[in-house]
Amino acid sequence: MMLGFVMGEMWQGLRRNTSMVISVVLVTFVSLTFVGAALLLQFQIQGMKTYWYDRAQIAIDFCTDVSASPDCVGGQATEAQRQAVEDELNGPALTPYIERYFFESQQDAYDRFVEQFKDDPLVSFVKPEQLNEAFWINLTNPEDSDIVIQTIRGMPGVESVTDQRQFLDSIFAVLNGASVTAFAVAIVMLVAAVLLVATTIRLSAFSRRRELRIMRLVGASNGFIQAPFILEGLFAGLVGSLLAAGTILAGTHFFVQGYVAPRMPALQLVGVWPEAVIVAGILIVMGAGLAAIASSISIRRYLRV
Repeated sequence: MMLGFVMGEMWQGLRRNTSMVISVVLVTFVSLTFVGAALLLQFQIQGMKTYWYDRAQIAIDFCTDVSASPDCVGGQATEAQRQAVEDELNGPALTPYIERYFFESQQDAYDRFVEQFKDDPLVSFVKPEQLNEAFWINLTNPEDSDIVIQTIRGMPGVESVTDQRQFLDSIFAVLNGASVTAFAVAIVMLVAAVLLVATTIRLSAFSRRRELRIMRLVGASNGFIQAPFILEGLFAGLVGSLLAAGTILAGTHFFVQGYVAPRMPALQLVGVWPEAVIVAGILIVMGAGLAAIASSISIRRYLRV
């Protein structure tokens, strides 16, 4: 009997404030979608870091006849200079840090260049002798790259020593910036959603002020009086969060996995399970929880007035 009365009061409040409830649902939906997108982006960044940082290599480029570096005033690196670098790589100082390495000749570098840029007409102007011979090194721990770089840099015949992680850092910095921006927008909209929930509950309580006085007169407890209003806010927040969770799951399945993944297989994109499902669960709990808390605080403050 009491549960039926509380549910009836809740539906009555929702009908009286339909436009405000729809506004709460939409604002909650949009704000939580931004939160979900930012969380998925963080999953993506961490996944890409784990995948690509472990595969990042150090490139030791040897001088060519066309090298403009001050370290290459002697022209093309000699066989003796290349052997000296290899001996250093095989020496006791660097062996503990190196997982494996391989040598790439100018012809190998040219073949790889042609394969990567085969559709570019400028490929025909590039000759093998213009490209660097190089050692490509995989480290046991990518964090130890500075040890190898400092040891090899400056050796005769070496034009440059490059850690590929420096290129990845700039990419991840952009992605992190996008994630922070999405979180900032989401926080602003979540604040708007919470304030809108509180306003909706106060309007609902004001429209039923006569019923509230009667309930107080007959001795109804505060919890019984507040329950329908808290359920109203919870309902609106839950609907908005379910829409946001559904959007995240659908976007991950149809857009990320269905459209982007086949075209960019090397990105190690997030999937529906477990990343999107975890994010969807977080959004549902967040939306329902914030709405219930905002409703509870709003109706308690109104009843004290």
